Amino acid sequence: MSVTATTAVDPAESTADTDLAIRTTGLQKVFRKQRAVDGIDLAVPRGAVFGFLGPNGSGKTTTIRMLLGLSSATGGSIEVLGEPMPKSLHSVLPRVGALVEGPAFYPYLSGRANLSRFDAADPTSDPRTRKTRVAEALDRVGLSHAADKKAHAYSLGMKQRLGLANAMLSPRELLVLDEPTNGLDPQGTREVRSLIRSLADDGTTVFVSSHLLAEIEQVCTHAGVMRTGRLVAQGPLDELRSAGARTVTVRTPDLGQAGSVLMRLGLTPRHEGGADALVADLPDSLLPETIATELVRADVRVRGFVVGGGTLEDLFVALTGEGFDVAA
Repeated sequence: MSVTATTAVDPAESTADTDLAIRTTGLQKVFRKQRAVDGIDLAVPRGAVFGFLGPNGSGKTTTIRMLLGLSSATGGSIEVLGEPMPKSLHSVLPRVGALVEGPAFYPYLSGRANLSRFDAADPTSDPRTRKTRVAEALDRVGLSHAADKKAHAYSLGMKQRLGLANAMLSPRELLVLDEPTNGLDPQGTREVRSLIRSLADDGTTVFVSSHLLAEIEQVCTHAGVMRTGRLVAQGPLDELRSAGARTVTVRTPDLGQAGSVLMRLGLTPRHEGGADALVADLPDSLLPETIATELVRADVRVRGFVVGGGTLEDLFVALTGEGFDVAA
């Protein structure tokens, strides 16, 4: 798989259609003259935790709405769980749980009553197991203690948890979560991260849209990066990380001498990471041990020498030209 700043990975290169929970081909959404989603080919493997990344306004939520049949596509095709959308809406959606653009509840009903009402509105749900399933969903998101509290008294984080519980009232093959940790404190964020992992361990495919790099790196197995409506990279997380530029960091009191050595080796050093540090991008053609040897030969006093692998943040910045929130 190759990852570049201009070309998304072809889903057909590495994944058969039957192994995909979500597949789009040339998917487009045009609002008047603006292309909010511009011909994306998305491939989400079954059983993956797929992180959907991109700056605000890059087309993430618009894409999710089209996947779920909440918005019609201008062009292209969509398959969810192997069936065309929105043609197969009624057979696909009962197998999909979703939390999109924040949860909405009846404010003067309790959390438990809200979930019971939503479950009753699902023609595929079993009323005989409703009470048990609602209790289990509340327990799984840590809301058992507030199950009988009115929803209008819930904090933003509690409402987010209740939305997650609603998405998990019945067993789902696919879970689509748009900013699932929005409003949660650090402990709640860790719990949701653990919950997503447990769902994936049970065989559920989880599609997570987030602007928090830490969340994606700690929980996802695959990722896709959006930029101005285009999917500019996607694939397994390890492969995306390795696509970012490697760097070498040299810490020394002899900055002038070290800089001369690095430039002689064809590198472009820059001052980063402290007053005694030089950082340079490391090409594949140059071995780190060669740099270390040349520094020693030049009598450079080396306090530290670190080779950094490519990171998801490096790739994101390279592909979108924007920074990234790296923590909750």
